[in-house]
Amino acid sequence: MTYVFEKDVNFSEHFEQKLIHHINSSTVFSASKTTEKGYPDVKVETKNGVTFYIEVKVQQRTFMSVEKFIPQSGLKPSETVALNLSDLLRYFELEKSDKLQIFIFWVVLNRPCIIPYDEERYYYRLVSELKPIWQQEKDNRRFRRKSGEGDVVDGEHKGVTVNYHFSLNELKIWENKL
Repeated sequence: MTYVFEKDVNFSEHFEQKLIHHINSSTVFSASKTTEKGYPDVKVETKNGVTFYIEVKVQQRTFMSVEKFIPQSGLKPSETVALNLSDLLRYFELEKSDKLQIFIFWVVLNRPCIIPYDEERYYYRLVSELKPIWQQEKDNRRFRRKSGEGDVVDGEHKGVTVNYHFSLNELKIWENKL
């Protein structure tokens, strides 16, 4: 039996590999899957030894009820993207404690109201640039969803139920293609 959680993980890993391939074949940087526990998905190194990280988030479902469930957020369904709150807080801490530079890279697709059906768009932002938004908005953009059957794999709860939301208007668009 295939669980929704596993499908989401596999789908995300597909885009991680596409990004790694793009970086390795089209830039002067070297990218690989991160091996450090708790670190973002992709490690990127420059020729002069500078390292930065990229967390890849694939958003293929629209939070259609954002205005109902978190009306204080001021967000609209078509423009809303999510990030696991636990990841966001961990990345704030890693930037501070380990002096890391971390990008969040959103792959957005299946939103026909803003993106043609057969296309995907890419958005990004440094975690340090997301922090002021989080500090200003606090819990206004936090949402806890109900846990479902697809969150449990082999008896262990793996699905994330608490997300923090951002607007695509707060992010930078990445014009390249993967």
